[in-house]
Amino acid sequence: MTFETIALGQQGPVALLGLNRPEKLNAINAPMIDEINLALDRFEKDDSVHAIVVHGNGRSFCAGFDLQAGIAARRETEADWRKAIDADLDVIMRFWHCSKPTIAAVHGYVLAGGFEIALACDMTVCDAGTFFGEPELRFGSSIVALLLPWYVNPKRAKKMLLSGQDRMRAEEALQHGIVNEVVAEAQALTRGIALAREVALMDPDSVKLTKQAINQTYEIMGLGKALRMGADTSVKLETLETELRKRFNQILRSEGMKAALAWREARLDQDA
Repeated sequence: MTFETIALGQQGPVALLGLNRPEKLNAINAPMIDEINLALDRFEKDDSVHAIVVHGNGRSFCAGFDLQAGIAARRETEADWRKAIDADLDVIMRFWHCSKPTIAAVHGYVLAGGFEIALACDMTVCDAGTFFGEPELRFGSSIVALLLPWYVNPKRAKKMLLSGQDRMRAEEALQHGIVNEVVAEAQALTRGIALAREVALMDPDSVKLTKQAINQTYEIMGLGKALRMGADTSVKLETLETELRKRFNQILRSEGMKAALAWREARLDQDA
């Protein structure tokens, strides 16, 4: 099978899933969603695969969902947005629900949907120079998978999400339990594969059932219900019509993101 947006590999019992749109910082578009789902289907059925490492080719792991692709798709109705957001949430949570252990090996920028994939994986290793963030609110967009509050306290989650923080450093991510390990530059993938090999040495049935039990613990605490509520909020936000949002989106479509953000900042300065 040939893929356009991802690159697959395997080293012994470890499968590799590389996000492969480096010219777009591996921004996730509809074809990538389809290909990730196909790849995970294949890995879950392959008895030679005992662990999966997801990484990004090029300068960064992933800059999130491709906003320009979303604009081009002309999502206008609530049904359009519901379908798109459900697909986005589902592909993120494939890494959480996958029957085999998933490890994110990340570098560069790990933002928005890319950040949420790293959170959804069972373990995450990052290069020392990695930056994490959830900048969606800067763009008038929504947070697809509200996983961050399950990792950090409410103060930290609100600071990051409500301010659109996009430059959390690796050491801070480690301090908050967002990543498991910080390694030297350009070593995250090597360490991620080594960690996956450690997991692959375990009895696969024991690993599978233990992961299911851990995930079910969070389900009992309400994770699934909370994520569905977050998706409902995303649909509500994306279909919200105000004069401010209309003008921002007009500039976004005609002049691009940089111009839209500049307009918003200039407006805030005038109001001050």
